Amino acid sequence: MFDKKTLLITGGTGSFGNAVLKRFLKTDIKEIRVFSRDEKKQDDMRKLYNSDKLKFYIGDVRDAQSISNAMRGVDFVFHAAALKQVPSCEFYPLEAVKTNVIGTENVLESAIHHQVSRVVCLSTDKAVYPINAMGISKAMMEKVIVAKSRNLEQTNTTICCTRYGNVMASRGSVIPLFIRQVVNNAPITITNPEMTRFMMTLDDAVDLVLYAFQNGNNGDTFVQKAPAATIDVLVRAILELMNKKDHDVRIIGTRHGEKQAEALCSREEMFVARDEGGYYRVPADNRDLNYSKYFENGDKELSVIEDYNSNNTVILDVEGMKKLLMKLDFMKEISEGNWVIPEGV
Repeated sequence: MFDKKTLLITGGTGSFGNAVLKRFLKTDIKEIRVFSRDEKKQDDMRKLYNSDKLKFYIGDVRDAQSISNAMRGVDFVFHAAALKQVPSCEFYPLEAVKTNVIGTENVLESAIHHQVSRVVCLSTDKAVYPINAMGISKAMMEKVIVAKSRNLEQTNTTICCTRYGNVMASRGSVIPLFIRQVVNNAPITITNPEMTRFMMTLDDAVDLVLYAFQNGNNGDTFVQKAPAATIDVLVRAILELMNKKDHDVRIIGTRHGEKQAEALCSREEMFVARDEGGYYRVPADNRDLNYSKYFENGDKELSVIEDYNSNNTVILDVEGMKKLLMKLDFMKEISEGNWVIPEGV
C-alpha cells in the first residue's frame, strides 16, 4: 500500500519516527516527510540515514500554516507529535493542550483539506481513566479524532487511532534510566515494586500502527494485546542481563500522577470492542445527541465487564521479561558484557 506513496510523520524525529524509517526506507515508498520543530535532531537524522527519500520540514503542529505546508501532496499521515512527559505536562497543562489537542485538530483539518487518504494518530494508555494532565490531554485528543471522523462521509480521508502502553527504550523511558544508574554505579531508584506496566517494543508499536493503517475505519481505536510486568520483575531482569544481581535498589515511593496499573481499554470500550486476535478494535461511538441513551437506557452486561489493564493481561516473570528485553539491540550488547548507554533515548 505504500509503494510510490508519500508518508508524513509528525514528531518524526522521535523514537517512533526512527523505527518507521528503519522499516520503510528500504521499501518502494516514494517519500517520507519528517515534520518536527527540532532542527538539530533533523540534521542528525539526515546524516544518519543519508536517503533521497527522506525530506525534512521544520514546523510545529500548533501552527496550522506550517503543517499545511508539509501536507501538500501527502498520501498518508502518522501523527506522533505530542508532549509526553507527565511532569512537564503537569506543570504546563495548557502547553499540553496546545500540542496534544489543538495540534491534533490542526493536523486533521489539514489532512482533510489536502485529501490525505489515511491518518493514524498515536495515543497512550494514560488516556484511559486519566489522572494527570498528559493523560487528560491525550484523552481529549482521542475525542477530537472521533469527532472529526463523524463528518467524513463525503471525503476520501480515513482517520483512526492507536493506543499503547510503555514502549521499551523509547526516549525518556525507564529502561535506559536504570541502565545509566547501573553503569554509573548509582542505586536503581524505583517507585513501587508491585506497580505493573504494559511492555512492548518499538517494532510492536510500528506493527500496531500498520495494522490500524491497513484495517482501520473512521473513528476506530486499535489496541495491541501486550504483556505486562511489575517494576520489580523489570529491574531484576535488567540486573540479571547485566550480571549485577546484587546492585543496590532503592524504593522512593509513588510519584505524583502515577497509577498502580495502566489500562489500555476502559470497561465501556471493552463492552463494544472486537477481538481481532492480537488486537482489539474499539469502534467509534457514533451516537448523536439523543441523551435518552445516557439517562434512560442502560445495559446490565456493562456492569460485569472489566477493563483491559496491566493487572489482568499476561504477566511476565523474570525469564519472560529477559526474553522480551533481548529484542532490544543494546540489551544484546549489554548481556554480552558490552555496557553501552543507549543514545537518543
